[in-house]
Amino acid sequence: SLLAKMPGDDWQKFANLRLMFAYMYAQPGKKLIFMGGEFAQGREWQHDYSLDWDLTMHASHNGIQKAVEELNRVYREQPALHQFDFSPEGFEWIDANDSEQSVLSFVRKGSNPEDTVVAVFNFTPVPRHNYRIGVSAPGFWRELFNSDSTEYWGSGQGNVGGVETTPVSWHGRPYSINLTVPPLGAVFLKCES
Repeated sequence: SLLAKMPGDDWQKFANLRLMFAYMYAQPGKKLIFMGGEFAQGREWQHDYSLDWDLTMHASHNGIQKAVEELNRVYREQPALHQFDFSPEGFEWIDANDSEQSVLSFVRKGSNPEDTVVAVFNFTPVPRHNYRIGVSAPGFWRELFNSDSTEYWGSGQGNVGGVETTPVSWHGRPYSINLTVPPLGAVFLKCES
């Protein structure tokens, strides 16, 4: 199972799984979650047995289920995440080179520039406070999804609903936002100028 392949203690395993699902949903291409992955079943699926639905009574497994449900909703409602799934115009890196902090950031685009979604991923168990990324539009960037939400059995670190841009050029873009990127976490943001 995916959960069994994750490193670390229980909290890290579940955080890593939420991070992996968020990374998958933010990437171009169609999505696939296999039998029991949507609630972090611990054993491999076998056709002779039912899925272990009783695991959703535990906050950790229920958190994965809620995170996947929310990712499905965000994916469905945000055209930038699905309109150009198979076209290079729907994806653009912000920063793919921050190996020192193990953070990736990129933009997903739809046919309308106002549909743009920014996705930021922290692949370490250390939260990244005051992490600056460049953005192309001024205004308030609302947090659409935070994989570290306490609702998903996360630690609750994030951006309290969103952040305002500053007129500081960064990553070759005219504006920037200063984020809290949660530990082993992902945030999706959209501008509401």
